Amino acid sequence: MAVNIQSDGGSNSQVPEVSRRQLVNYLLGFSLVATAVGVLTPVIGYLWPPGRPSGGGGGRAQVGTTDDFPVGQGKVVPVNDKPVIVVNTPQGGLKAFSAICTHLGCITEWDQTRQFILCPCHDGRFNAITGAVVSGPPPAPLPQLALQVEGDAVYVSEG
Repeated sequence: MAVNIQSDGGSNSQVPEVSRRQLVNYLLGFSLVATAVGVLTPVIGYLWPPGRPSGGGGGRAQVGTTDDFPVGQGKVVPVNDKPVIVVNTPQGGLKAFSAICTHLGCITEWDQTRQFILCPCHDGRFNAITGAVVSGPPPAPLPQLALQVEGDAVYVSEG
C-alpha cells in the first residue's frame, strides 16, 4: 500500500510504507536499548565515580575536647567537610584516621564491642592503632591524620 502525494506540479511522488511488523520491531528495539541504557548508567556511575576536585584548604580543625573521646571509644567527626574517625585506645591513645574506606569509599564507624574500625558496606575491618587492614576487601590501610592535643582541645590536621 503506497501513499500518493500530489504536489502543485501534478507529479506523483511515493513515500515508502512501513508495515505494522516493522513498526513493532522498531519500537521493541528502541525499548530494549532504552532499558539497557537505564540499567547500565547507574552501574557504570557506581563503578567509576566522577573525580572530585581536591580542595586546597587542609588546615587544622578542632574536633572536640579530650572528654569527648573516652578511652576505648571512637567517633566520626567532620574535618574540613571530610569524615575523620578519632579513636582513643588504651594501648595507642588518641589517633585520627580518614573515615573513608579504601575499598569503595564508604564511611567507616567504630565497633565498640570488638574495638576496631569497621566499614559496614563490605565488612572491612581496620586496626584502631595503626589503621592497617585486619580483614575484608579493603586494599590499603586508612590514612592516618595528624592529631594534636592542646590543653583539653583536640585538633586534627589534614595531610
